[in-house]
Order: sequence, then C-alpha cells, then structure tokens
Amino acid sequence: MKLELELREMIFDHLAQQVQEKGSLHRDELSAFPLEGGPRRLIDQNRGIWNPRDLMATLSIVSNPNSPYADEEIGDSMFVYSYRAGSTDGDNAKLRRAHELQLPIILLRWIRAGFYVPVFPVYVINDDKARKRFLLALDKDLAEVSDPGNLSPLERRYTRRLAKQRLHQPEFRGRVLVAYDNRCGICGLGYRQLLDAAHIIADNYEHGTPEVSNGLCLCKIHHAAFDANLLGVSPDLEIVIGPKLMNDPSDGPMLRHGFREMNGKRLVPPPRRRDRPSRDRLEERFASFESTS
Repeated sequence: MKLELELREMIFDHLAQQVQEKGSLHRDELSAFPLEGGPRRLIDQNRGIWNPRDLMATLSIVSNPNSPYADEEIGDSMFVYSYRAGSTDGDNAKLRRAHELQLPIILLRWIRAGFYVPVFPVYVINDDKARKRFLLALDKDLAEVSDPGNLSPLERRYTRRLAKQRLHQPEFRGRVLVAYDNRCGICGLGYRQLLDAAHIIADNYEHGTPEVSNGLCLCKIHHAAFDANLLGVSPDLEIVIGPKLMNDPSDGPMLRHGFREMNGKRLVPPPRRRDRPSRDRLEERFASFESTS
C-alpha cells in the first residue's frame, strides 16, 4: 500500500511538470510516460479506465463528453463517473478498490482527438451501486459532505475556488493552446512552456467563462501586455499597440520588434472556425483597451 501510494505521488510529480510545460498531453505521451526506471502507461489503449495489473487500484479514467456513458460534472468540483457496461465488478472493481483504499487517481479530461488534460489527484468518494456510478472529487475531504448536490455557502465557495485552480484553469489553457496549434497568435512563438491562455473577458466576470472562444493563445510577454491594456486586439483581429509602448523613447529590440512592428498586423486565429475568438467579447475588451490606453 505504501509503495503504491509513493509510486502514484512520483507519477503526479512528473505529470505536474509536463502539464505546466505543455498544457495538454497527447495519447502517445500518456502511453509511454517517462519515469525513473522506465516508461509507464497512464492511459488504457482502448477503454476509458486504466487498471494496471501491477497496481491494486485504478490509475486513470477518461472523461469524454462524446462518450456513451453518462459522466457529468456536479456541484463545483465533483464528478459522476458511470460504471462500465456489464458486470457491477469487472473493470469497476479496481476503481471501487481506489475508494476503499483512498488511493488518488488521474482524471484525463478529453479536449480533442488524441489530447487530454490530466487532473490529479482525484479521489473516489462514493460508490453508488444502486445507480451504477462513482462520485469523484478534487479533494478527499469532500467525502464528508452530506449532500454534494446541495452544498452550503461555505462549501460552495471552497469547491468553486478548488475547481477553478485545479480543473478549469488548466483545462482552459490546454484547450486554447491546442486550438492555436501551440503558437502565440501575435508573434508566432511556438514553445509551449512560454505560452499562456489569455482571457478576453476576465474570469472574474460572469461571462468570462473558460471557453476557447473567450481565449487567445499568447506568449507570456504579450499576455502580460494584453492584460495591462498595453496592447489590444480589435474585433477584426487587428493588433493595436498602445501609445505608451509606441511612444516610449527607448528603442530596445523587444520594444521595436516585439511590439512596434506588430502594430497593425493581424492576430493569427485558430484553424477551426468554432475555436476562433468571439467577436462580441473582443469588441467589449477592445473598448476597454481604447478607454484606458
């Protein structure tokens, strides 16, 4: 038991580094994940649940909105995960074992064919045999919640903060980076560890939702400038560098090439039309940029 928990913690440590750097991982990367002592599979070849033979409990499950199973997010940081079809046991037995032993697992959130955002550690906090489903949570302490569907105000504030930090922000970044083919829409920089998902409408607004259409893939310096209203993106995707940078008397290479030469160019949008930034949101944000720049 102790060795298995230590192995999972080692996997989580290495996985955290990869997610921070890349945003999302391809199935090939998850199929031979590099670890000390050799690569380890973190995803099943064909099924949505991965039960390694050498482990006592499930290691990972896939949450896919296109799946025939009735998996869903409930509350703010809890999920329903349906039993695999057929026997109550079978593949479900090791997931039940994760619940019994309180062993953390990985939730692989499907974002596009072949790409996943790993969320971990996730805990199985309830085995609902009557409805043939498991209840999963981002925090094992949520096992003590009496009614997951009707949280108290204090519980709701906690779970919303938890979900934002551990689920929505990483998934938003993963989806946006994949949509933009891992390149900054302004300068074309293609190093994933230097790329962010910038909100067009900030996430502290009700309509600042973590959708790809509310995001721009920007390198860290252009993201910072965008958030500070030092540059704007018009509804027609024109890049506009604000007067503070355009009129700055200094003439360093970043200021000259990274900003001034970008003025008037067009942001490169995602190839897929449905991933492209919302014109209405850009219009609202650009009005804010013009009023403060």
